[in-house]
This record gives sequence, structure tokens and C-alpha cells, in this order.
Amino acid sequence: MVDPGLVEHCLELLAPLGRTRAGRMFSGYGLYVDELCIALLLRDTLYLKVSDEHRAAFEAAGCKPFTYEMKTGEVKSLGYYTAPDEAMESPAEMRPWGRRALDAAIAARAARPARRKAAAKKAATAGKAPAAKKAPAAKKAPAKRAAKARTA
Repeated sequence: MVDPGLVEHCLELLAPLGRTRAGRMFSGYGLYVDELCIALLLRDTLYLKVSDEHRAAFEAAGCKPFTYEMKTGEVKSLGYYTAPDEAMESPAEMRPWGRRALDAAIAARAARPARRKAAAKKAATAGKAPAAKKAPAAKKAPAKRAAKARTA
């Protein structure tokens, strides 16, 4: 469980970047700036979203990646790193790190449609058409349901 005071503190640290909010996620919180998830707050630790472009800066600052172990024993990473200790002290210190996280979230959002198109193209070249979305089933009129119940 995450300390509610820490949630508020982290939102204050990220506030200079835009409108912030926290949403329950897993056993912690997702922290959003302008409706983009830029951070996770798990086990009383703040993890900021990291892109390949900024990963080296986080590693150079001694930040550690968020990892978790699968049931198979395989260790996975989500692309989030701990915030530097000094960044946890003030919004001014957090700003450059939060900006990197926001940039990573923006880049990830921009890449989503491209990934879908690439998957569709790959499926088409493999001789498969991408799965079409099913249309919602039409609701039966009450009179038809009643007539069907009488005949049954």
C-alpha cells in the first residue's frame, strides 16, 4: 500500500508540468499529467516513464528500473525508472526528470497507431487479414422475446 501523503507529494512535484491526477493502478497509483500516465507509485517508490532517448540519463543518475517477476520466473521491465533522490525534494529538481517522463509518454502515445498499422501490415503480408471487430449484437424487440418464450 502506498502512503496517501506520498501520493500528494508526488503530485505536487509534477504539478509544474501540467494538470496532475492520481489513479489507482495495481497495488499503487498511476500518476498522470494532462491525462498522460508518466509515473507509477508502487511500494512507496516513484517510477518515471523512460524512453530509449533518456534511459542513459536515468541510469547515470543511479536510477533503477521497475521490474517484476512473472509466474514463469522471467523478470520483466515496463520502461519506468526510479526518480533521482534529489528530484524528490522539490518541484524545481523534479522538473527536468518529469519533463523527460512526459516526453516519453507523448512519444509512446504517438507510436501506438504506428504499431497497430505495422501489425496489420505484418499480418497482411503473412497472408492473414487482421481480425475485424465484431459488431455488437442487435437487441431483440420485447415482442419477439415474448413470442419466442411462448413457443418454447
